[in-house]
Amino acid sequence: MTASPTVTGFQSIWADLRGTSFSQGWLDAKGTRTRYLTTGSPDKPPLLLLHGVGGHAEAYVRNLRSHGEHFWVWAIDMVGHGWTDKAPVDREIPQYVEHVLAVMDTLGIAKAHMSGESLGGWVASRIAADHPERVDRLVLNTAGGSQADPKVMERLKTLSLQAASDPAWEFIKARVEWLMADKSKAYDDLVATRQAIYAQPGMAEAMVHNMVLQDMETRLRNLILPEDYGRIQAETLVLWTSHDPTADVSEGRRIASMIPGAQFTVMDGCGHWPQFEDTPTFDRLHLNFLRGLPLDRPL
Repeated sequence: MTASPTVTGFQSIWADLRGTSFSQGWLDAKGTRTRYLTTGSPDKPPLLLLHGVGGHAEAYVRNLRSHGEHFWVWAIDMVGHGWTDKAPVDREIPQYVEHVLAVMDTLGIAKAHMSGESLGGWVASRIAADHPERVDRLVLNTAGGSQADPKVMERLKTLSLQAASDPAWEFIKARVEWLMADKSKAYDDLVATRQAIYAQPGMAEAMVHNMVLQDMETRLRNLILPEDYGRIQAETLVLWTSHDPTADVSEGRRIASMIPGAQFTVMDGCGHWPQFEDTPTFDRLHLNFLRGLPLDRPL
C-alpha cells in the first residue's frame, strides 16, 4: 500500500482567514474614512485591536476566528496607516487617541476591551490613563511609549521610510522581517499586502508624518510617564517577548510594575508580533486574560 502524501498547510493571510466569518469595510470616524476588519457580533463584549507604526489590521488576521467566538472584534487601520485616510499632518499620540475614540463613538461603543501592539499599545495606554471610562480590560503587547532608545528609533525610521519611498519587494520584506524572531514567518502574501499598502499614492509622504514619533524631541513629549501608568484603572496584562527588537524583557516588566495590579507574562521565541508568530500561545494568554480567567488555563 502506498503511503498517503504528507499535506503541509500553505502559510498565508488567506489561509488564516479560511473558516472565519468576518467582514472588511470602511466607516466614517468623524470625517476620517477608516478601514476595518471585524468579526463576532454586537451582543458580545467589544474588543479593539490596534496595530503598530507602519502597520495595518492584518497584524491580527490569525486571531480573528478565536476572538470572534467571545467578542465583537474590530481591528482597524489607524489614521495615516493601511487603507485609512492619511491627512498630510504629523501624527502624534493625541491624534491617534482622537481617531480611536471617534471609531468607538461611530460604532456606538461606550467602553471596550483594548489590545495594542507597539504603537497600538502606546495609544491604548494613553486612552486608559486619560479616558478610563472608555477602557474595560487592557493588553499592552510589546507596547511602545515608555522609553526613547535612539538606536531602535533610527532603525525603525530608516526601514519604514525606505519601504514607503521605494516599495520594492526586498525593502518591504526587510521591514516585515524586522517584526519577527523567526524570519520565515514573513510570508509572501503578508509582504505583498504591505507592499500594496506602501505603494499607494501619497504613502511615502504619509510615512514621514507617521515617523515623527521616532524623532527624539517629539517622542519625549509623547511618552507615557510613570504617573500616567499609575493612573490606569483597567485590569491590565503586559505581554512581552524574548526577542522583541524594541526593548528587552526588563522594560516590559518595568511597565507592568508601574500599573496598579498589572499582570506580566513573556512569550518565548517571538519578536514584535507574538500574536502572529505563535498564535496558539498568544490566543490562550490573551483570551484567558480578557475573559478574567487564569493565564495558564487551556483554551
